[in-house]
Amino acid sequence: MKFDPGFKITPTSAPLGFQYGQRVFGPQVENRTLDSIRKNLRDPNCTGPDIVYSIAMDVGCEEDREEIVKRNLLYGAVTYAKGNLGEEPVRSQGHVHAVSPSCGMSTCEVYEIWSGAAYIYMQETTRDFPGRCYAVLAYPGEVVVVPPNWAHCTIVADITKNMSFGAWCVRDFGFDYSGVRSHGGVAWFPIVKDNNIIFQKNDSYQTEECVVKRPRRYSDLGIEAGKPIYTQFQENPDRFLFVSNPKLADWEHFVP
Repeated sequence: MKFDPGFKITPTSAPLGFQYGQRVFGPQVENRTLDSIRKNLRDPNCTGPDIVYSIAMDVGCEEDREEIVKRNLLYGAVTYAKGNLGEEPVRSQGHVHAVSPSCGMSTCEVYEIWSGAAYIYMQETTRDFPGRCYAVLAYPGEVVVVPPNWAHCTIVADITKNMSFGAWCVRDFGFDYSGVRSHGGVAWFPIVKDNNIIFQKNDSYQTEECVVKRPRRYSDLGIEAGKPIYTQFQENPDRFLFVSNPKLADWEHFVP
């Protein structure tokens, strides 16, 4: 990997997945196939990798497990195949975080890119007018935060390389795909053109702009730049309580 995630976990490519080091816990990965995400793609009949990405929800060091569970947090890891899905780069289908019973709210997610490059795309709502739309380009070691209630998807920004990331999320997570699926995808489709990625409007929405930007620093959320977010939890287990209890942060004027 290009960035040390702070514990012993290694993405694999054949097959997609992860290897766990000594004293690291983690599940057998769940695979998302191309057939399972077709409804949210620009071209539902496109060709591409059969396994688009592999997910390992709930990974970490054995000695940290109790503190993670106590705070209702979960650390997930995802690795994506390189390549295209028709004209689009490999990507996820898009969803909103469902209301978590533990806090009675939709929750945020804190991404950290480990290898490759990613666009974290997000929009305020899945209504016809989706509000603000952002595509945040991140490289290894960089963090992107998606706020509660926003629809979002993860996009491979360099289609020549697999992409992997880790993320803090709430333990009783859930995904709502209904709004995205009712519009045939998110409000802006990523399109590969001349080895670059551009964003093309989904005509199912009333929107005029997708802001493409780099990540900002999240000092307002207590996140330190350049240090693995897993290590930051180890140093201060309460640092990411705003993930499992969104009321601890101000999301009204959030900019990614």
